[in-house]
Amino acid sequence: MEDTICAIATPWGEGGIGIIRVSGEKAIDIASGVIRLTSGRALSEVSSHTLHHADIVGLLADSSRTSEQVSTSIDEALAVVMRAPRSYTAEDVVEIHCHGGPFVLQSLCEALLAKGARLAQPGEFTKRAFLNGKLDLTQAEAVLDTIRAKTAASLRLAQEQLRGSLSKEVDRIRQRLIHLLAHVEASIDFTEEGITFIQEQDLVRGVECTIEALSRLAATYQEGRVLREGVTAAIVGRPNVGKSSLLNALLRTDRAIVSPIPGTTRDVVEETLNIRGVPVRLLDTAGLRDTADVVEQEGVRRSRAAMEQADLLLVLLDGSVPLTPEERRLVLPDREKKFVLVINKTDLPRELAPGDLQDLERAVAADATVWISAKTRVGLDDLRDAIRNVTLGLEFEPGETAVVTALRHRTALVKAIEALQRSSESIKGMLSAEFVAVDLRGALDALGDITGATTTDDVLDCVFSQFCIGK
Repeated sequence: MEDTICAIATPWGEGGIGIIRVSGEKAIDIASGVIRLTSGRALSEVSSHTLHHADIVGLLADSSRTSEQVSTSIDEALAVVMRAPRSYTAEDVVEIHCHGGPFVLQSLCEALLAKGARLAQPGEFTKRAFLNGKLDLTQAEAVLDTIRAKTAASLRLAQEQLRGSLSKEVDRIRQRLIHLLAHVEASIDFTEEGITFIQEQDLVRGVECTIEALSRLAATYQEGRVLREGVTAAIVGRPNVGKSSLLNALLRTDRAIVSPIPGTTRDVVEETLNIRGVPVRLLDTAGLRDTADVVEQEGVRRSRAAMEQADLLLVLLDGSVPLTPEERRLVLPDREKKFVLVINKTDLPRELAPGDLQDLERAVAADATVWISAKTRVGLDDLRDAIRNVTLGLEFEPGETAVVTALRHRTALVKAIEALQRSSESIKGMLSAEFVAVDLRGALDALGDITGATTTDDVLDCVFSQFCIGK
């Protein structure tokens, strides 16, 4: 925290503009060593949050004398000073906006290092914002979620969390617990006086209401995870039911080879798309059947592996032919997975018997059944709706309530619930107030892990290591 750090804050590669960020107690002094304002003023004298035209100077290798470096102009740029605490990190920050060539940015970064800065670690700017009280830990994680958002819904959820929706809900519950704990600890301090600070039934009711609130919050994790991380959906079925055609239809492009010859798809074809706000990693798999072809056998093995890793299975059938023996004994990997039965080729006469379809629906515990034609694209909107509803639920709408998006949050909530359940049992078992207080404190500590109030350094390192350098 005492070091002044710098890093390239824009993605690596060629671009019109590249940004170097410097943060720390000596940020202005160090940046002054490479920035020459064309106005002639010193960088330390300019107003905060104003852009200034500048020349950037530093040491570059002399092409005529390769072993020597000479001071020279690196680039023409704009510089801005953001004085503490009115900056992203709450420290003095200098940003240099120059041309976005890799050599220019690297040379400027090396010039700052030569003046005394240190290269920032991944996520160190945001970590300093957290440590300096500009963000809590859920908001810091929301910065990364904003960067990684793949759909409008996931971006909206990240922005809600960045504005503190989850933090406020957790803090509201913590305040309720603090109030209960204060009464319990007061009764411990004044045991001999026989003073009652809270009635037993009121304490039990307060603890159980808190458990209910935490349980409702923890229950949002499935939807939050789907929007934050997306889902993997595998299109599975026997050869020639139209799996590759369905992939192409959903993508609106000819991504996979389509052929009337069975077994055309030998490998898993993967694409990512936005389906009703849900980021979906879609896998087109080889047809499931017994075969003597060694290459096709490997394709079937990979299909089975894709089925294992998928969150959602789109089980594709050909509605223009009766159910085959292979489909009747279709073995699916995990009954806890989501399944959508997709009946293809509705543009052809229907031969799939309703009774057979019902038997298969029961066998795979289908969450939805959709009739489509991948060729004419009829029914694709129904399929998109089914994928969204199966993965998120009919009633879920991001932004209406606080939503848990990370496993770390859910784990802390479960830990808090378990501590409160022990506390409730202690009250009902008429154990001493010390037992009740210990578990109330445990619940408070678990909730503090979510916002960073009681988080260990190992957790912080894990969170911020996921960021890129420069953020």
